Amino acid sequence: MSSPELLPFSGEHLDAAGELLAARHRRHRAAEPLLPARFEDANAARAEIETAWRKDDAAGAVALQGGRIVGYLVGAPDDEAHWGGGNAWVGLAGHAVEDAETARDLYAVAAQRWMAAGRSRHYVMAPASERELLESWYRLSFGQQHAHGISEVRDEPWPESVRETEPRDVDGVLELAPLIRRQHAAAPVFSARRYVERSEEMRAVVEEEIADDEVGTLVAEVEGRIVGGFVVAPVERSGNVVHGHGSLARPERSCYLAWAATLPEARGSGAGVALTQASFAWARRAGYETMVTDWRVTNLLASRFWPRRGFRTTFLRLYRSIP
Repeated sequence: MSSPELLPFSGEHLDAAGELLAARHRRHRAAEPLLPARFEDANAARAEIETAWRKDDAAGAVALQGGRIVGYLVGAPDDEAHWGGGNAWVGLAGHAVEDAETARDLYAVAAQRWMAAGRSRHYVMAPASERELLESWYRLSFGQQHAHGISEVRDEPWPESVRETEPRDVDGVLELAPLIRRQHAAAPVFSARRYVERSEEMRAVVEEEIADDEVGTLVAEVEGRIVGGFVVAPVERSGNVVHGHGSLARPERSCYLAWAATLPEARGSGAGVALTQASFAWARRAGYETMVTDWRVTNLLASRFWPRRGFRTTFLRLYRSIP
């Protein structure tokens, strides 16, 4: 097969791109039926691409073979302060190709513009089921950074060691608050997250979540001490940020396991398993059918714990930093 013709992405390519994304999503749902069905429709898929294309400083490319569009890629920058410098994101709806190798050609076109603008940190959200597509990104020096997971809300009994959080528990929950950041700062994650929550901000968030009937705040206790806590919220609370559980990753009637932490000395005790069971029990009682969560792939604890609890990977965030 001859090399595709590569052109800058423009609004006239949206219809064909929508068809490609809808086809990709149909393949994805064949592997993971819990994903939302509506994006199998080309018009719904087109709308997601248009949203990505209308972002500030968006850039992209299309690939043509015999005059027919066989691939597209669209990306845009996100908050530089949050991500540590100039960046570009290919989001959940940001690319689809007929031949996985075409993604490499499309990236070459888009990345040239990103680099010229000083955007050297590149992120791609890719379906975990598209193995050949992932391989193409790996051969561009991208690696796995973050995973999105999904599970049915199972009918679990409420474990005796877990209860819903009460106002008297705020101080105990605040003891857990820094644990994820510390885990991500250590080996082998080495996350360079620059924002550190102020204690008064965290206290206000915890108090608000405990008072919110739409949020499940759960704690595990051992001999009267809080040793772990989980938070389950409506998936809409995850927002529509480029790295969140929106768009093609947001099922109907879904909740979001938004936060989970246990004290180091409690790990391996069963507290995390009990909190997971309670999270499913709370979600089922609230009428949810699916639960989503996410984790850093380099976080050894999380990347082993969540798949063992039945969460299946749906999307992978791939990352490349160019010196």
